Amino acid sequence: MSQTKTGNYRWVVCGLLFFATTINYLDRQVLSLLHPMLEEQFGWSNKDYAAITSAFQFVYAISMLFAGRIIDRLGTKNGYTLALVVWSLGAILHAFALPLGEGLMRILGNLGFAAMSVSVLGFIVARAALGFGESGNFPAAIKATAEYFPKRERALATGVFNSGTNVGAILAPLTVPWIAATWGWQSAFLIIGAVGFLWLIFWFWLYEKPEKQKRLSKSELEHIYSDEPRASEQSTLQEEKQAEKVSWLKLLTFRQTWAFALGKFLTDGIWWFFLFWLPGYLKSQYGLTGTDIMLPLAVLYSMTMFGSIGGGWFPMYFIKKGYLPYDGRMRAMLIIALFPLVVLAAQPLGHLSYWLPVLLIGVGASAHQAWSANIFTTVSDMFPKKTVGSVTGIGGMAGGMGGVVVSLLGGTLFDHYKALGHIETGYTIMFTICAVAYLIAWSVMKLLVPKMKLVNL
Repeated sequence: MSQTKTGNYRWVVCGLLFFATTINYLDRQVLSLLHPMLEEQFGWSNKDYAAITSAFQFVYAISMLFAGRIIDRLGTKNGYTLALVVWSLGAILHAFALPLGEGLMRILGNLGFAAMSVSVLGFIVARAALGFGESGNFPAAIKATAEYFPKRERALATGVFNSGTNVGAILAPLTVPWIAATWGWQSAFLIIGAVGFLWLIFWFWLYEKPEKQKRLSKSELEHIYSDEPRASEQSTLQEEKQAEKVSWLKLLTFRQTWAFALGKFLTDGIWWFFLFWLPGYLKSQYGLTGTDIMLPLAVLYSMTMFGSIGGGWFPMYFIKKGYLPYDGRMRAMLIIALFPLVVLAAQPLGHLSYWLPVLLIGVGASAHQAWSANIFTTVSDMFPKKTVGSVTGIGGMAGGMGGVVVSLLGGTLFDHYKALGHIETGYTIMFTICAVAYLIAWSVMKLLVPKMKLVNL
């Protein structure tokens, strides 16, 4: 049945997910773009910055576990609303990091705890609040995709909404440095953080479950359920009630859960490294700061859009040839995992021009987005809809923990080699990890789940 005949409203929903993810990454990247400015103003070391970013990643990781479960219970609409309100308030809280840090420092001092930098403490708390809210974005978006798309279209839909991470990463360097230079760094957090509340208007207006969505045609609803038995509204409600009975421990007994979780653990930190540390890299090795980094970062993150959308389309080539969804996806992911190897050449060629590492890292980051679109979709390939949020949360927690490891390792290496007078060695080590992580992750996933096998609860 053609898309023209079936209707296109499911893509309107995908558009909502795209804009939410764009806002998510706008809020997430403000700090990394202001890092060089704040580092000079507050005298941060690389370990200080690593502690701040790790606070986000650690809270994000732990919260992902609960976010998936909460969204499964609250439902997509209410769960997404709660997540966006919390993360937008967390983003705005960064503007008040100094008074927040001073207040907490007085409390900690009275309790006898050792003093630490007021700015570091304030940003750690604000970053933790942001991570708590942002943990709900991907479990909610993946659940909405599972509700509105048949399995054969989910990777493409995931790739489309996941490209919001790229658009957010592009818009941030084009806006944040200018806002900070014009009105001060606090204004960047306030203005960007407030954007999420505009999205809520459209979310309440346009989103509803497919069974209740009056804007869906009958043929499009049939298309959505075309590769699985049609669920009635009553059975869907019953399924949501049953979701509460599926424990995390039970989900952890399945190899499919571990394949997804370990794949995320080994690769999520790579994207966060690119997101949080590239402005600092361009400053430390090439002296680029403020508005100077706008164009290189915009070009780099523009490249990642091709990976996100192309990565969502790529496995359909194999699926159309007769492969089962997971098997076709894994074949595509193996090819995708080869592309980050070009990052190995970033440092050796960097002396020629900073544009060479920017472009090579852009290829690696683009490959990550292609990988991400597919690894997310392995969950809805093999798990019942009622557990998609929970399994995504488990994997997100693992990915967040991987991000903590990468951030702390990077901060330690950069301070160590900076003291020795050649910080470029630290970046060489980190870029090597970034290059090989995907092949390692693919091998682990393939070992755990060699062939597609549906989970039977």
